[in-house]
Amino acid sequence: MLKVHRLIVGLTAVLFGATLSACATGTVATVNGQPISESTFDSKLEQSPSARTVLQQLVQDVLIEQYAKNNNITVTDAEINDRENQLKQNFPAGSWDEMLKSRGLTEEDVHAALREQIILDKALAKDIHVKPSDIKDYFDKNRAQFDKGEQVTARHILVPSLPLAQKVEADLKAGKSFADEAKQYSTDPASKDKGGELGTFKRGTMVAPFDKEAFSLPIGQISPPVKSPFGYHIIQVEARIPAQKATLASATPQITQLLIQQQEAPLIQPFLQNLQAKATIVTTNPDFAGLFPPPAAAEASPSAAPSAAATSSSPAASPAPSPT
Repeated sequence: MLKVHRLIVGLTAVLFGATLSACATGTVATVNGQPISESTFDSKLEQSPSARTVLQQLVQDVLIEQYAKNNNITVTDAEINDRENQLKQNFPAGSWDEMLKSRGLTEEDVHAALREQIILDKALAKDIHVKPSDIKDYFDKNRAQFDKGEQVTARHILVPSLPLAQKVEADLKAGKSFADEAKQYSTDPASKDKGGELGTFKRGTMVAPFDKEAFSLPIGQISPPVKSPFGYHIIQVEARIPAQKATLASATPQITQLLIQQQEAPLIQPFLQNLQAKATIVTTNPDFAGLFPPPAAAEASPSAAPSAAATSSSPAASPAPSPT
C-alpha cells in the first residue's frame, strides 16, 4: 500500500497546483454579501508553505518529462492501464472511484501520476536487480499473503426502512427489474445508477451482516432484508470465485514489482535531486525566492547535499519532495 499512498499524495499536489494556477479574477466567496476576491485568495495561497511545496512538485514534473524526452523513454497507454489495475486491486469494489471523487481527482490525474512513476521506474531500471532466487525466497516466507480467498460478485439495493425493503424484495421476487428497483429506491449513490452492482469482492470487505449474507446466499436468489449500520439491503449474488492457493508462478509478477519498489525507494530522491541540480530554474515571483538554490551556493555549503541544488535567481532552499 506504500505506493498507493505515494500516488494519492502526488495526485493531491497536482490538484492543488491547478487551484494555484486559477485566474485571479472574480470572487471566490461572499460573507454576508462582502466578497472575497480570487486575487486575495490566490495571494494567500502563494504565501503559504503549501504553495512552495506545489511549485517544487510542478518543477519536478517538468524535469521528469524532460528527462524522458532527452533519454527516449516512452510510456504507453497499456502500461498506464496495467499499473492502474494493479493499484485498484488494493481497494474494495467501488471504493477506488469514491476515493478519487472524495479528493476531487479524475482518471486523467491518475494517469498523469502513473506516467511519471513509470518514467522513474524505467530511468532507475539499470540500478535494480531482482533475481529469481529473491522472488522464490520472498514467496516461501510470505506464501499466505498471495493466496486468494473466496470472492463473490453481487448487487444490492439499500433502503432506509424495513417496510420499504420488504416491498423491494417482493417486487424483485415478482419479476421486476433489479436495475429499475435500484434506480428508483436505492440510497447508495455509488451503485444505484449502475443497477446496484458492487463488482467482485472478497470476504471481509463489506460490513459483517452484509458479508455473512453475501457469502451464504445461493447464486441468483434474492435475499431477505439485511440490516446494517447503513440501512436495509436486498442482495443478489451473481457469481462466485472459489478460493485459490497461490503458486510461485502466479505470484511472481506481484512479488517482482514489490521487490523493484523496495530497491527503487532509496534511489528516487537522489535521482530527482540530481535532475534539479543540473537544471536552470528561475523563479519570477518573489514569494518563491530561494526555493531553488544555484549549484554554486549548494557546493559552497558543507552541509548541502552534492546534488540538492538547481539554478535560480535566489539563494538557498530545500530540494523538492518526491512526487511518488
